[in-house]
Amino acid sequence: MYRCVLFAAATACLVAPAAAQQRNFPPNALRGALVIATPSEATLNGRPARLAPGLRIRGQDNMLAMSGALIGAHLLVHYTTDIYGLVDNVWILTPQEAARKPWPASAQEAQTWRFDPVAQAWSKP
Repeated sequence: MYRCVLFAAATACLVAPAAAQQRNFPPNALRGALVIATPSEATLNGRPARLAPGLRIRGQDNMLAMSGALIGAHLLVHYTTDIYGLVDNVWILTPQEAARKPWPASAQEAQTWRFDPVAQAWSKP
């Protein structure tokens, strides 16, 4: 929801807090445990992972975060990878988002489960 405020010389539009909004994740987003080691390397579900040069990390407030500021943090996330297998999008989950289960942790699970994009929910067959 947007709210615009008119100032003397300009109009500023404010966005409602992310907590009040439901974030929509793409159907190829997987859930994982992410620990960033360096701005370009991490461990994802206990395995080494490379971070894409154009990586976008969105915090729980949906604002962009820099990978360098998150070094060493243990994060529960939804993520996507590019065609080279590099992690290119990360969403740090809120407690409400983390409570949505089931959510696939592998591409194999995502291929066999069903995703409802409106409800942002997965179901097993």
